[in-house]
Amino acid sequence: MKQVEQIYINGKFVKPHGTEVMDLISPINKEVIGRVTLGNAQDVEDAVAAAKAAYKKYSKSSLQERADYLERLHKAVKARASELVETMIAEYGGTRTMAEGTVNRAINSFLLAKDTMLNFEFTRKIGEAKIVLEPFGVVGLITPWNANYSFICGKLATALASGSTAVIKPSELSSLQTQLLLECFHEAGLPPGLYNVVSGRGDVVGNAITQHRDIAKISFTGSTVVGKAIARGAVDTMKRVTLELGGKSPNILLDDADFEKAIPLAVMMAFMNSGQACIAGTRLLVPEHRLEEVKRLVVKAIANVKVGDPHGKDVQVGPMVTEKQYERVQSYIREGIAEGAELLIGGEGHPQGLENGNFVRPTAFANVKPDMKIAKEEIFGPVLSILTYKTEDEAIEMANDTDYGLHAYISGDQKRAEKMASQIVAGRVFINGMYEEPRAPFGGFKQSGIGREFGTFGLEAYLEPKTIMGHA
Repeated sequence: MKQVEQIYINGKFVKPHGTEVMDLISPINKEVIGRVTLGNAQDVEDAVAAAKAAYKKYSKSSLQERADYLERLHKAVKARASELVETMIAEYGGTRTMAEGTVNRAINSFLLAKDTMLNFEFTRKIGEAKIVLEPFGVVGLITPWNANYSFICGKLATALASGSTAVIKPSELSSLQTQLLLECFHEAGLPPGLYNVVSGRGDVVGNAITQHRDIAKISFTGSTVVGKAIARGAVDTMKRVTLELGGKSPNILLDDADFEKAIPLAVMMAFMNSGQACIAGTRLLVPEHRLEEVKRLVVKAIANVKVGDPHGKDVQVGPMVTEKQYERVQSYIREGIAEGAELLIGGEGHPQGLENGNFVRPTAFANVKPDMKIAKEEIFGPVLSILTYKTEDEAIEMANDTDYGLHAYISGDQKRAEKMASQIVAGRVFINGMYEEPRAPFGGFKQSGIGREFGTFGLEAYLEPKTIMGHA
């Protein structure tokens, strides 16, 4: 059993002031695989002080110095990639494919930030004015448990590229992953105080970061409920916020789509990261006259989905991160049945032979109505809701009939899909496939968040424009 008894402040691993100890439980078999001592508000105070002191010098660093630091972080994380993958599988229960993808995104985030920074105009001229884009100071980075490495690395890389220093609060559920990542960071040998990490509960460490007067900005990825709480708390000190929150993404199949190909892809889009993904396409919108065909193909596709121990290379759906999350998904499955949706496949309980872990039966409902909870609320598990439409206008209206606006998918004729994409209220729309473009902005409309991350748009979110007039 591994013990995590240190946090990271001012370039050193130190014992936290917090005394609460939390068990880290395997989602695969519910065994205790570690324990973590959680930080508290005093630890945040120390972390902010270290970041504030380091900012005085770092804010004046050259772009080449920052590029060197980012390169060193990249190399340090890459050197332990295989360990990072195995730790993520064991602690989080992510599939091997998902864990490898997350680690690769974490590794590459430093080089992407470096490239963006070196090609960014920090000084611009508008008319007779000189515009200087300056870093905020100390930023608070609050990250979730469903892709721990990539969120920490992506946010930190952008903060460092901007010239800011950071206080990071990762999810306490990811403590083994965070500890290993910190060992990588430490090996990079950056000056002390540029990044500081305090693991702890949101209502303790997260709240202390939100309330702290010396933190100028918060970047948070997580639930909409918590994001709203952070936004409310941040307003007292007028903190800038970037919030990447929940989603209930529509996946629209046009009537001319190749359903034999589109349906298996739709199932994959819904069940990515075992359904624990804010961009999962969990609302499948299909032409009413092709519903029976859709039902048959969905059942066939889900029947071929392999659920199991995520260490296996061919496993596509692993366990839910905690028993609490497992029970949440079960409650939505029961709710779908109670509301009168047609259960096509899956249902309550564990898959056969996987009763000892937090495994959910991949589930699909048909004849789902837009006002049902399973069509409106983010479940964060492998549950697909199938809704029907008669016309394209109805499909668009249905897709946009949500509090969220993070992501959307469309399959069908390219021109029709592009026309429809222009009418979908979402931060990203994928047409006829899944894509990876880490330089493109990522974030949501409506209650899916505020602001954007990644690339130029993400870097600008860490900078404040200053206008200088009368300059030489």
